[in-house]
Amino acid sequence: MASIISHAVIAVAAAKAFAPADVPDYFWLLAIACSVFPDADVITFFFGIPYGHFFGHRGFFHSPFFGLLLSIFIVSIFFSELPLFSKQWFFYLVFFFLLSASHGLLDALTNGGLGVALLSPFDNTRYFFPWTPIMVSPIGIKDLFSQWGLLVIKSELLWIWLPSALIVTISMLIRAVAARY
Repeated sequence: MASIISHAVIAVAAAKAFAPADVPDYFWLLAIACSVFPDADVITFFFGIPYGHFFGHRGFFHSPFFGLLLSIFIVSIFFSELPLFSKQWFFYLVFFFLLSASHGLLDALTNGGLGVALLSPFDNTRYFFPWTPIMVSPIGIKDLFSQWGLLVIKSELLWIWLPSALIVTISMLIRAVAARY
């Protein structure tokens, strides 16, 4: 997996780049929650559920289908005052869906594990993308503070943080130019 920190970086960068200025304060927490929540499936290890199981790590909860369910749930609960199918309602639905789906997609770019069940619940086959430039992060805090963890951080700085910063910078420049006209 990409580290939980880098999944959160994606959420903050996406919110900074694409969210309107008038989002409620809790929007930021929801964005981060959507991007990191799929990794809550690591608790299944404590219940004896194997990695490759439907509910195992990088299984159903890493799929875009689950991301859609999560985004519908979040919009229904936290943005219930919005008219159904309004422009704002769709923005939040698509935004939270893309953040949730980004988790599995980023993990499919890593170089370790058993792959990601991107087509779950329809197919539990685990996939990686043909190009896997991101070093897989260890599961557990202790290993994150090791030589392996340092290599992961270097990899994520290059392949996740830098592109995220570029997207935010370009977005800010576009907004600044648009504000002039």
